Amino acid sequence: MTLAETQVRVDLDGENLDIAGVRRIAEDRAPCGVLPSALARAAISRKMFEDTVRQGIPVYGVTTGYGEMIYMMVDQSKEVELQTNLVRSHSAGVGPLFAEDEARAMVAARLNALAKGYSAVRPELLERLALYLNLGITPAIPEMGSLGASGDLAPLAHVASTVIGEGYVLRHGKRVPTGEVLREHGIEPLELRFKEGLSLINGTSGMTGLGSLVVGRALQQVRQAEIVTALVLEVMRASTSPFQAEGHDIARPHRGQMDTAANMRELLRGSGLTLDHAELRRQAQEQHSGNGVSRTEVYMQKAYSLRAIPQVVGAVRDTLYHAAGTLEIELNSANDNPLFFAGKEVFHGANFHGQPVAFAMDFTTIALTQLGVISERRTNRLLNRYLSDGLPEFLIAKDPGLHSGFEGAQYPATALIAENRTIGPASTQSVPSNGDNQDVVSMGLISARNARRVLTNNHRILAVEFLAAAQAVDLSGRYDRLSPAGRATYDMVRSLVPTLEHDRYMADDIELVADALAEGRFVDAVRHAGIELH
Repeated sequence: MTLAETQVRVDLDGENLDIAGVRRIAEDRAPCGVLPSALARAAISRKMFEDTVRQGIPVYGVTTGYGEMIYMMVDQSKEVELQTNLVRSHSAGVGPLFAEDEARAMVAARLNALAKGYSAVRPELLERLALYLNLGITPAIPEMGSLGASGDLAPLAHVASTVIGEGYVLRHGKRVPTGEVLREHGIEPLELRFKEGLSLINGTSGMTGLGSLVVGRALQQVRQAEIVTALVLEVMRASTSPFQAEGHDIARPHRGQMDTAANMRELLRGSGLTLDHAELRRQAQEQHSGNGVSRTEVYMQKAYSLRAIPQVVGAVRDTLYHAAGTLEIELNSANDNPLFFAGKEVFHGANFHGQPVAFAMDFTTIALTQLGVISERRTNRLLNRYLSDGLPEFLIAKDPGLHSGFEGAQYPATALIAENRTIGPASTQSVPSNGDNQDVVSMGLISARNARRVLTNNHRILAVEFLAAAQAVDLSGRYDRLSPAGRATYDMVRSLVPTLEHDRYMADDIELVADALAEGRFVDAVRHAGIELH
């Protein structure tokens, strides 16, 4: 039995697809299908549309040229040629290919948008895209070439080219001719009829499909950032006061802030190392001489990287919640042009414009950059002997000077912070094209790719923090007083990488932990310890 056969089917109807559903189709290869109600709706829309065209009413992209050439009228007898030529001419993407799960996410997003019923494509086209997903026929889609308005034309043209039996599909990470694969499955290519080529390529499904994967994974990355933060707080014997519920749920009730604070309380539950504010206050009072100004060894509050977790990481969460909401609206939107509504004038508009998604993905890039920044700053506190609550410099197990410990491991984390900061917003980079018809474009797919790049960099930044935190546990001898979550986190690190007893080749250690983060294994580890996170 295949993995797909054990999965619950994802039903598509243009109304109810969420990020989790996209990920199940794209990553887990869950079977999918278009609901009969959506197919019936598509059939009604198609008939209405064809009646409109047969009446000789001019319709953009159906009886006209495309883009700037809208002034060219095209006879109805050229319907297949017009649609086919559009797909061929726009299959001009360049650069590396999107990964298979990313391409599948784009196909799923396009299928659901068309299933909404206002794009006037035949039900057969919807069923063909679902068949591709279920058989694992994945278009080979180059990453570069989309302006994000009129939608993701180039990437989606590479999807459409496979529908007509042209272009390439992925097999074991390599591209092979589509026709060869269709013949193996006994599938005849489809002829694209009125508007179908335009409907396939004129939408935001490239940026929306990729964005859905990025944001879904980013929320998991935030949870793992909270997990390692809790371990660092324990080994640094920090205060639990900054996570007190009233300070968030009552005083400043941003959803992300409340969720992160709740997660920190849960992750630190049962710790024998962290202190509450009352204990810190008691220690300070004991050490105060009572005569004027006196020095104590008690810090009533820690630095921001150890205290402002709900405010900083919570704001990252809120950004991702906003992005997820935008993406889920877009997943269930008819985002091509023109659109057809019963009893109404044909809608000639610009729903293909990716500005909402572009803004959301740029905001995601900014937020994830800050998530990496605060992680690297906590790592720095563990490695700096003046800030680390008595831990040895660079967490060297023995013979400092002869050994360098984590001195070199900090460099990639710091370098990746700088690299993330060079990845600026793409949504402000509009460049006119198409004879100045497309004179304001979103660059939304670039925004999604940028967010993906920062997400990947963050796995490595966080990996260094996980490794440093586990080393700090070893050198401090504090394992037995860790919380259940802290022990689960430490044990997961040590199942991958041994303690650094003496200097060794570090790159593999970082990549092993980064891979585990990409797979969400630290969330699984604390879940197995009985801890569920927002």
